[in-house]
Amino acid sequence: MEAKLAAQKIEQLKREIDHHNDLYYQKSAPKITDFQFDLLLKELIELEKEFPQFQSPDSPTQRVGGTITKDFESVTHKRRMFSLDNTYSPEDLIDFDARVQRGLGSTDYQYFCEQKFDGVALSLIYKNGLLEMAVTRGDGTRGDNITANAKTIRSVPLKVKSDDIPDEFEVRGEVVMPISVFEEINKGRVAANEAPLANPRNATSGTLKMQDSATVAKRKLVFHAYSYLADSGRVNSHSEGIQKLEQMGFYVSPTFKKCNSLDEVQEYITIWEQKRKTLDVETDGCVIKIDNVAQQEELGFTAKSPRWAIAYKYKAETVSTRLNSVSYQVGRTGAVTPVANLQPVHLAGTTVKRASLHNANEIERLDLREGDIVFVEKGGEIIPKITGVDLFKRKADANPIEFINNCPDCGTELVRKEGEAVHYCPNEKACPTQLQGGFEHFIHRNALNIESLGPETIKGLIESGKIRTYADLFSLTFDELNGLEFRVYSDKKGEYSSRSLQEKSAQNIVDSIKQSKETPFPRVLFGLGIRHVGKTVAEKLADHFGDIDAIAAASFEEIEAVADIGSKIAESIVNYFADEENMVLIESLKNAGLKLKIDPSDSTQITSEVLGGNSFVISGVFHTVSREELKELIEANGGKILSSISSKLNYLVAGDNMGPAKRQKAESLGIPIITEEDFMKMISK
Repeated sequence: MEAKLAAQKIEQLKREIDHHNDLYYQKSAPKITDFQFDLLLKELIELEKEFPQFQSPDSPTQRVGGTITKDFESVTHKRRMFSLDNTYSPEDLIDFDARVQRGLGSTDYQYFCEQKFDGVALSLIYKNGLLEMAVTRGDGTRGDNITANAKTIRSVPLKVKSDDIPDEFEVRGEVVMPISVFEEINKGRVAANEAPLANPRNATSGTLKMQDSATVAKRKLVFHAYSYLADSGRVNSHSEGIQKLEQMGFYVSPTFKKCNSLDEVQEYITIWEQKRKTLDVETDGCVIKIDNVAQQEELGFTAKSPRWAIAYKYKAETVSTRLNSVSYQVGRTGAVTPVANLQPVHLAGTTVKRASLHNANEIERLDLREGDIVFVEKGGEIIPKITGVDLFKRKADANPIEFINNCPDCGTELVRKEGEAVHYCPNEKACPTQLQGGFEHFIHRNALNIESLGPETIKGLIESGKIRTYADLFSLTFDELNGLEFRVYSDKKGEYSSRSLQEKSAQNIVDSIKQSKETPFPRVLFGLGIRHVGKTVAEKLADHFGDIDAIAAASFEEIEAVADIGSKIAESIVNYFADEENMVLIESLKNAGLKLKIDPSDSTQITSEVLGGNSFVISGVFHTVSREELKELIEANGGKILSSISSKLNYLVAGDNMGPAKRQKAESLGIPIITEEDFMKMISK
């Protein structure tokens, strides 16, 4: 075929394939089979291979994939991708509507309702009509560039059809795996003796992060567009934006509705709570938004979410299944948690086999008996929990579940302090799980930060007898580590396999341990794992007493006198240093060269007094800087950090997922609540 005819044929095939894509996704009226579609695509691929000069960035062949991505570039969103507040009842929805009325000072507004699909949020950036970049939500401020993978999704336009578009605009939406596709994939995996995928959402997330885009293309993901954003060519309402997206060729789920009142919103919720089960996609609720963009801007945002939108979560699905047994897990601090082992049951997109029972009080509250048929639901459709027992199906001779008396790992008799719900194993120095957990805490990045050591290696070192206390780490040699064998457990196979440390890994561990000796005293103190001594308490103790010897010699009253330290913490610290073995450990760590006193060179340098001695409490998740960096900025600019809210506090710095109790207490005391951005403006002065 000559070049001129090839160019014409390529353009014809591109138009034909795009037309059938539109019929499939936009019109839900396909006219050809998948096999016929694939033949058209194959013909185009072969022509473009023969005449590569006619291949364009918006060609349907770009959806076939083939790009290999080792690392995904981290990209800052031009506009932050906020999360939504959740509500679970009509009463909460009435409260939301009341807040909107107060915020606008009017009842003249409309709502836009749409289904909340359970997938992965994605931002698409278009320039001059062509897809330039696709970025995951990430933490809301930064996400991963997955453009090569996103191009394989047939409902993501590579080039928009409309002429009336700005030079640059953004489209946000949810990438989902249809339930039918998910089930088909799992059939194939089971037939091939592979573990089935857990649920459509996890499968979608994992697919989008695959390194080979050709594999992504085979997963048949779908992009549901739900938001249009642009600096120029803005729309006046959300519904106008949706209409524009449809005109451009984006797939918008036809499940939306514009509502003139809260009654209409509640009617929409009632209808879709049942109707959603007919969809070929998982949903966990609906999103309710103020339709008018100017009113959205007037209402604004909190630290983590828009004030003009909310997610209404449908009532959690409940299933019943048999309680097969109760097992017990030991945590790092010796806390013993009961776990219900259930007859596997499908619930909200996943197979549930276990549910936490929290403590002995929960077992008593539920009055659990052996072999009970229990009701299980997912809290927020995420965490399985037992909500009750089907008493009609209980056997007359069923024995009550009694909490164990001895540690399941070491056999030591458990203790339960007065006023506490949790049982503890007191054998903290020899209980295998506590010993392992203690070492993992000691090497954690917030403590000694020994990066090259992993849980399996720690386990191997303990089992081989090479380490018994934290101090033993600092006497390890390259020869001891090189070739060290340890066991690794595989969830997929359900068994252990043997591995050994290679030369490079052994040397990395030795180097990391040596480097950890420069860790500042507060982090070393935190790494000791004294019960109730978190990172902030460790910093306060180090600042107040100056070195480990002064803390060890301090009385209960002297420790309790330190700001924000109560009697429970003080008692725990006194008990720790009263233990002779712990004092031997401290001496060994000193001899190993660790920093066990304040080193002025480790202290934060004061760069300004702009905060003028004001005190701050930090709560939540931050995006521009980490919590640690935020603390350093406060101290570097003359501020003080407190661990709790009181009338003496000057500011509460609120990030995402801050607990409501802290916010309520701050509001009741009239303490200013500022965002991360507000704080940055303060220190920029």
